[in-house]
Amino acid sequence: MSNPTPTITVMGATGHTGGKIAARLLAAGANVRALGRNPDKLAALERAGAEVLAGDTCDPAFLARVFRGADAVYTLLATDRRAADYRARQDQEGEAIAEALRASGVRHVVALSSLGADVAEGTGVIAGLHAQEERLKRIAGIHLLLLRPVSFFENVYDALGQIKEAGVMADTVEPDIAVPMIAADDIAQVAAQALLASDWTGVAVRELLGQRDLSHSEVARILGGRIGKPGLAYVQLSEDEMSGAMIEAGLSPSFAALYLEMTRAFNEGRVGPSAGRNAANTTATRFEDFAEEFARVYAAI
Repeated sequence: MSNPTPTITVMGATGHTGGKIAARLLAAGANVRALGRNPDKLAALERAGAEVLAGDTCDPAFLARVFRGADAVYTLLATDRRAADYRARQDQEGEAIAEALRASGVRHVVALSSLGADVAEGTGVIAGLHAQEERLKRIAGIHLLLLRPVSFFENVYDALGQIKEAGVMADTVEPDIAVPMIAADDIAQVAAQALLASDWTGVAVRELLGQRDLSHSEVARILGGRIGKPGLAYVQLSEDEMSGAMIEAGLSPSFAALYLEMTRAFNEGRVGPSAGRNAANTTATRFEDFAEEFARVYAAI
C-alpha cells in the first residue's frame, strides 16, 4: 500500500526559502498550503497547484487554521525590517506561531533559525531567533527540527543600489573575516526533504554552512568579476555610517541597532558552528554559481 500524500504548510512562501521549499514539495507530489502576506505574490504557487493563504502571521487564530490537519509545517519569523520595535515584533510573531502550533495538533515542525541561536543575548537579530527556538522547544508533543544556516547568498541583493550608485559594497563586517554563507535553495532542499520524511523525533538541530566560508572582500571580488567591474571593492563602514544608511533606506532604527549588534558578534568571533565544518553541514552550491544569477539581476536594473 502506498503512503498517503502528505499535506504540508509552508510559511513565508513568497520569501527566499519558503517559495523554493513550496516548489520542491509540489514537484514531489505533496499537498502544499502556501502562506504569505501578499496574495498577488502567491499567484504563481497557486498556478503550480498549491493552496494559497494570505494573512497576518501575528494572528494565532489564522495560523492555527492553516496549520491544522497538516502533516508537517515549515515556520520562520518573517518580521518586517521597518517595524518600529523589531525585537517586539519578532516576539509577537513568535508567540503567535507557538500558540497556533499548540492549538493545531501538528506533530512535525521545521523551523528556520540561525547559526548563533544557541546564545541568548548579544547577537542582535539572532537573539530573537534564540527566543523563538526556546518557545518552540516548550511545546509538548511536537517533533522539532531547527535549521541553523547563517548569511544567505541572496542577502547581497541589498547591495545592488550601492554597486550601481557608489561602485562599492559596504557593511560593518570586517573585510577579511571568513564566515559561512549559503544559497537559499540549499536550505530549501534540506527543509523539503525533512518535511517529506518527517522521520526525526524530539528536538533536532542541523547547522547549514554553505559550500565554504567567504569573506566580504572575496564576495566583492567574485561579484565584480561577473558584472564587469573587476575592481569592485568592499568597504567596511563605521557603525554610525551603517546605521545612518540603513535608516535613510527606510529600515527602522531598532532593526539597525540589532543588525549592528549582530555584525559586531561576527567581528568578535561569537557566532560560529558548534563542531566546525563537516560533510553533514556543508552544502553544494558555490557562491560563483549564485554570482551568475546576481549578474543577470544586475544587468536588468
